[in-house]
Amino acid sequence: MAFSLIYVTHADKESATTLISLLLKEKLIACGNAFPITSAYWWDGDINNEDEWVSLLKTTNEKWSTAEQRITEVHPYEVPCIMRMSVEANGPYEKWIRQEVEQ
Repeated sequence: MAFSLIYVTHADKESATTLISLLLKEKLIACGNAFPITSAYWWDGDINNEDEWVSLLKTTNEKWSTAEQRITEVHPYEVPCIMRMSVEANGPYEKWIRQEVEQ
């Protein structure tokens, strides 16, 4: 049984934690983690180096599309980074994820 891990970048900690709280309240994710990163990327013809935050969001494969849509609706970036990875974990953890988003 696999589940979805969603990787999202944010401008700051507040943006990351606000998104995590929203998705938890709406039962679109079972868990979210936030941590600081440094990003280097092309934007408008220039290379940028920025401090950002990442959220890692855990949900079922069935909730992925709805979670992606909701993230897109509320994310302030013009082009947000929203990546989905199909992952596996220990059985009890995967069961817990499913129970939390299906309640």
